[in-house]
Amino acid sequence: MNSTEDVAVPPLPVTSRVLCGCYAVIALVALIATWSQNVAYLGRPANFLTDFVADVSATPGGRSFSADLVFLFLSASIFMVSEARRRGIRFVWAYVVLGLLIAISVTFPLFLIAREVRIDRTGSPLRAVDVAGLVAVAAASVALTVWILA
Repeated sequence: MNSTEDVAVPPLPVTSRVLCGCYAVIALVALIATWSQNVAYLGRPANFLTDFVADVSATPGGRSFSADLVFLFLSASIFMVSEARRRGIRFVWAYVVLGLLIAISVTFPLFLIAREVRIDRTGSPLRAVDVAGLVAVAAASVALTVWILA
């Protein structure tokens, strides 16, 4: 093989394809769930940020969710930057900045897709207990989102 020939890249394992599909669905649902609510603030663009911050800090529950989200964002940002450097993922700061502007719940799963396609092609399959646990977390997340948005 000479240097001008392309190196064949093995296809993603089924587990990786399923993960990428799950991440894509999460990103899409997160975009709909967050921005279906954020549009309520777009009527007064000059006050968007101040009105939003006032609303999320109006109750102890809102402040708790906000603090939780801030530290999740920080952790996800550290993870994304360090993993991007380790795995050679380009434009990592776009994921971070767009996480602030759009929603970290949208950009983090998109980053995870980029990461998954760069990880070794020899992944270990999820165990049944892993799948059951993730299904339970996903169901609880969907139920909580529906309840919050109702």
